[in-house]
Amino acid sequence: MGPLVARLSRAGQRLRQADAARPWALDTAVVVLVFALCCVPDLMHALTSDGDGPRRFRMAFTRLAPAGMLALQAGLVLPLLWRRRRPGTAFGVIAAAFVLQWALGTVLRADLALFVALYSLALHGRLRQLPWACAVTAGAMGLVAVRASAEVSVSDALFFLLSTATAALALGLMVRIRRAQLAALRDRAARLETERDQRSRLAAATERTRVAREMHDIVGHNLSVMITLADAGAYAIEASPERGGEALRLIGDTGRQALGELRRVLGVLREPERGRQAGPELSPQPGIADLGTLCEGVRAAGLDVVYRTAGGVESLDGGVQLTVYRIVQEALTNTLKHAGGPAEGGSADGSAGVRVELAVVVEDTRLTVRVRDSGSAERSGPVNEEGQGLVGMRERAALYGGTLSAGPAVGGGWAVEAVLDLASDGGGR
Repeated sequence: MGPLVARLSRAGQRLRQADAARPWALDTAVVVLVFALCCVPDLMHALTSDGDGPRRFRMAFTRLAPAGMLALQAGLVLPLLWRRRRPGTAFGVIAAAFVLQWALGTVLRADLALFVALYSLALHGRLRQLPWACAVTAGAMGLVAVRASAEVSVSDALFFLLSTATAALALGLMVRIRRAQLAALRDRAARLETERDQRSRLAAATERTRVAREMHDIVGHNLSVMITLADAGAYAIEASPERGGEALRLIGDTGRQALGELRRVLGVLREPERGRQAGPELSPQPGIADLGTLCEGVRAAGLDVVYRTAGGVESLDGGVQLTVYRIVQEALTNTLKHAGGPAEGGSADGSAGVRVELAVVVEDTRLTVRVRDSGSAERSGPVNEEGQGLVGMRERAALYGGTLSAGPAVGGGWAVEAVLDLASDGGGR
């Protein structure tokens, strides 16, 4: 049964494709088939019959000449050529020929065309045309029942004829509903495919933004520390070779830390090689516990960092802790770059003596991160234009329904404050 259904499905698909390419071919084939099955036998009988048959049957119905019969058959069959393009017109012409034929008291096999036209109207026509078509069909069936009352009772004739008409109508409506359902399913499948592609593109764009934000935070911070240490070592190597060596050691440590973080970020982007049971070995994401190490690295670059926490910071979700770490990291990087003001461009000697106060405070469902420095309140860059660092900090804060503000602090220096809503689930990630 399975292969048979598959073959029938393929045959139906090929037939639909051929019909779409040449719609007149199928309509012409229907007309030829009806003419061959219904019209030719009547014509042959009219040409060869000598009035045989029961006498009562010959008296009840009128025999037409072949020319008249051919004219009525043409009126019944030829309108089927436009049964799909003009179903209402085709049904009206066929119904008129049908009524004329039975008014003359003639029986033709081509009367089948009326049921084909009713089926086509239900399938292709406007639904508001069906009531009058049904009324016309019922009247025509009543005429047939009356004319055939000499051979069969009116009730029996009406039951058979109206049942046939109802079957044709129901079949047309059923095929119409089925086609509408299939069209709706195809449209829904197309929309779902479009939505899937859009979600894939959106997910890819979101992931690119996340990776770019991580790379900016990692590379920007560590390079700023390394540049500052290199500048400090260049100043100190002549006066104090020991301090120059210490600066070089710190540069190496910072570079190795940056390399490790880059490997961790890039490792999650690579799919495991085929045949391997596990992906790359990944170290945990940094959190609030790592802020102390971060501050030590910044202190080595010349900033005086005072760090304090309040509330249950250690029990925070890992995503929240990573957000806090990256915001603090970016704020300290900006302080390191701009501590000496625009004139110095963030050089090592310019940042010396700058004090930074860092506070992470948890109060109920509110987490506040404050970073304030005593350096210059000026920040280089075009007016009213935010750098990638500030944009990234705002995006991270927004993931947890928070806000971030950055600007000159009261009494001098620069302040960054981020407020996160711990009740948020971080669904924007």
